[in-house]
Amino acid sequence: MSQVRKIDASELKKHAADLRAGDKILLSGTVYTSRDAAHKRIMQMIEDGQKLPYDIENAVIYYAGPTPAPEGKPIGSCGPTTSGRMDKFAPKLLDMGLGGMIGKGERNQEVRDAVVRNGAVYLCAVGGAGALAAHCIKECEIIAFEDLGCESVKRLYIADFPLIVANDCKGGDIFSEGRKEYALI
Repeated sequence: MSQVRKIDASELKKHAADLRAGDKILLSGTVYTSRDAAHKRIMQMIEDGQKLPYDIENAVIYYAGPTPAPEGKPIGSCGPTTSGRMDKFAPKLLDMGLGGMIGKGERNQEVRDAVVRNGAVYLCAVGGAGALAAHCIKECEIIAFEDLGCESVKRLYIADFPLIVANDCKGGDIFSEGRKEYALI
């Protein structure tokens, strides 16, 4: 059984060179939620030369649309959404310095190439466990696009959020490697 590494989100890109597909990590620190609608707006802001709601350099985006927070909690259910829907946006953001992404499911070849080219990492959270993931979220603040509701961009502070490295910066891909391992090609 592989050892679980604790990593601060602000240093994820620094550690990316040592991470391999299949590694397990506990991520803590600041991450930003963003899904389809927010990504479209962020891309428009980039095209228009506007300042983004957060510094993209070394940032970590969590593809999630959290539910409203119950009383006394910072957030409601906060499970990952399907990452492939953001594939058309990810290479540009990675080329701008994005450190990593959190979601579920496979990424296309263009995204995997951009992860390698930029020394970044793509991490998978357990799908269907949004209520459990919420226990790792200690703070939540809407920082952009409040009109998008659950798809607004939020700054989250997470503590020991369990993740698996899906695509590493050496080209490792847990999905293709897993199929080979179990001869499910």
